[in-house]
Amino acid sequence: MIYDVLIIGAGCTGVMTARLLAEKNCTVAVVEAKADVAMGATCANSAIVHAGYDAKPGTLKAKLNVRGNVLMKQLCRQLGVEIKEIGSHVVGFNSEDRKTLEGLLDKGIQNGVEGLRIIEQDELRAMEPNISPEAECSLWAPTTAITCPYGITIAAAENAVTNGVHFYFNFTVTGASHAGNIHYISNGDETVAARYVVNCAGVNSAVIASILGENDFPLSIIPRRGEYIVLDKVCGNMANSTLFVCPSGRGKGILVSPTVDGNLIIGPNAYPIEDGDDTSTTPEGLEEITAGAKKIMPSVDTRMAITSFSGVRPTPNIYDFFIEESKQIPGIINAVGVESPGFAASPATAEYIVGLLEEAGLVLTDREDYIPTRRPDGNHIQFNRMTDEERVEACKKNSSYGKIVCRCETVTEGDLIDAIEAPIPAVTIDMLKKRTRAGMGRCQGGFCSPRVAVLIAEHTKKSLAEITKFGGNSWLVSKRTED
Repeated sequence: MIYDVLIIGAGCTGVMTARLLAEKNCTVAVVEAKADVAMGATCANSAIVHAGYDAKPGTLKAKLNVRGNVLMKQLCRQLGVEIKEIGSHVVGFNSEDRKTLEGLLDKGIQNGVEGLRIIEQDELRAMEPNISPEAECSLWAPTTAITCPYGITIAAAENAVTNGVHFYFNFTVTGASHAGNIHYISNGDETVAARYVVNCAGVNSAVIASILGENDFPLSIIPRRGEYIVLDKVCGNMANSTLFVCPSGRGKGILVSPTVDGNLIIGPNAYPIEDGDDTSTTPEGLEEITAGAKKIMPSVDTRMAITSFSGVRPTPNIYDFFIEESKQIPGIINAVGVESPGFAASPATAEYIVGLLEEAGLVLTDREDYIPTRRPDGNHIQFNRMTDEERVEACKKNSSYGKIVCRCETVTEGDLIDAIEAPIPAVTIDMLKKRTRAGMGRCQGGFCSPRVAVLIAEHTKKSLAEITKFGGNSWLVSKRTED
């Protein structure tokens, strides 16, 4: 089969592009090096739908961020993913910080961000009672929101599959060839052909551009790692909005923010690394983000931490996104250096990429049979988000919803089975974790992981020894012991 469009990379940008193309009369495939969607920067970021005041006016990054902020809210509601418009503060502690805030305010106004204003200490403390007493002012951005970045990406991917998009997982692109207007993308064992190719490979996007045949590609990527700490839900109400320190040359700065699921998250720092797959955390890094968080909110107590993690952003050697059709290979669109606010911008970035595909010659018409919901039968509601009445009805229809597997997050057997049988079947521990939150609570899967593994084995007709945490060699057990 020759697809109309092949997308390389199943992070938020690639998936949003696939979902948007699925509305049209065209055939689409996505190849992804790992075992699931959203396994790179999309699953390890601040989960902030940024307002758009930070980017330089006139840049593509600025335009797509502001547009994406609007579209992300619409998409979450369309696909049944929770989003909260909680606003954000960039907190100033002195006169130099105030100058920085005034500069951000000016940029935000030029970028078209609505509702921006600088507020003084009394109003700031009324909005955020736990803010540092040394905070003097802040830039208030009411359009900032929080959601689950991998949650909306998974929902968009399921919506795409529902409408006919094909995903190829564990497909690491190692070669490419071109014959006429057809592009052949290979992983060494298998080849996928398409008339147009979109490179959305995140931290590996510059490398993929070279594999596709770009000579002297005008952009390089610097992998930049950011570390985070997640605090227990008892800390979730300490902040009412997202709180940033004034940004530096290394990024937007350390933040303190509630999460859409009720936790509190702090971080990130930002350090260049050589290995784009290095998502380790360090004692020094965690101490740094703890100190930064305490500067904003002294009552932050990392003894309440339940986990830490890091993500790697694809920082380009320019101060903008690079999204263009190749000048050397017609029909190739490179989306390179899509770093923060890449998640917030992703629905608008998808629009932009689809526009470039049309300019390159792809003819798109609207489908009459397009299904706008996550699945053919609508958007599934998980048990822990149901009302009491909905829970009673769910248990009446299917008794598995009455069996709690993850006590920390109130995830039922019914939720897990639903995810295993979804349009993109969840067949690893981490796939189910991202879809249901089983294992994301206080005990971090210590109680529920064995039962989750057994359910996967039962419903995929595999042995327990074949079940992995995140694909590859990440087995839970090496073999079954003899009776």
